[in-house]
Amino acid sequence: MGTDILRVACVQMTSGPDKGANIELAERLVTDAAAAGADLVLLPEKWNAIGPPEVLHAAGEPLDGGESVEAMSGWAARHGVTLVGGSITERREGREKLSNTSLVFDRDGEVTAVYRKIHLFDVDVGGRSYRESDAEEPGDEVVVAEADGWRLGLSVCYDIRFPELYRILALEGAELVTVPANFTLYTGKDHWHLLLRARAVENTYFVAAAAQIGEPWPGRPSYGRSLIADPWGIVVAEAPDEQTVIVADVDRARLRAVREQLPSLANRQAGAYRWSIPA
Repeated sequence: MGTDILRVACVQMTSGPDKGANIELAERLVTDAAAAGADLVLLPEKWNAIGPPEVLHAAGEPLDGGESVEAMSGWAARHGVTLVGGSITERREGREKLSNTSLVFDRDGEVTAVYRKIHLFDVDVGGRSYRESDAEEPGDEVVVAEADGWRLGLSVCYDIRFPELYRILALEGAELVTVPANFTLYTGKDHWHLLLRARAVENTYFVAAAAQIGEPWPGRPSYGRSLIADPWGIVVAEAPDEQTVIVADVDRARLRAVREQLPSLANRQAGAYRWSIPA
């Protein structure tokens, strides 16, 4: 049974290499979100461990019986919330590299969707080199889940720079898209709000982004500013620069009103669109 109004909470935290400490911190913040009446709670990217490849490999775990997976399942069931587990480093049998994986848990703690980050952050920016592909491999599947009667599009961090993914999510019925992230301070100050609001406006859906804050990886500061944007691009909740939880109600009536006023999805001319260059 669904609802037209969904209370969404984004957890903002500073993770590190210590998985046990990260789990304890996330549990406290998820509890705070539940106490605020959240129906859906979103964790940030790599909330259970952040660091160089050796840290990620040490923290990697399978989806079946993994410590972080079991913890998230327990939190969802205990608090009776839908939990979008940000992302964790997943170890898959027979694969050398890890996946950056976002899981959705229903109110009974059961996994209902699995999304593996498609776009890996391999860039040189702000005087630092980032090479996610050193430890990880990209996913290859677009995922839309169900949460309390809402269609929920899944993405992770660097994905936000690839609008084709978010348009596909819209065309597959997404009404709310989650963006767990660890955005760099250097790029975040100029691009974070711009990209998140643009994806919300061009697809006329809600966007919820839960971010890392501080320095999860020493010398590589994160931007934070977790936020929730409505289909008009208005930021309806935003986190200060601290470990915290933000909460906002997303209303399907608002989504419908915006889509009626600016029916850009309905006005698409799919027959005119062609990929003019090779993929």
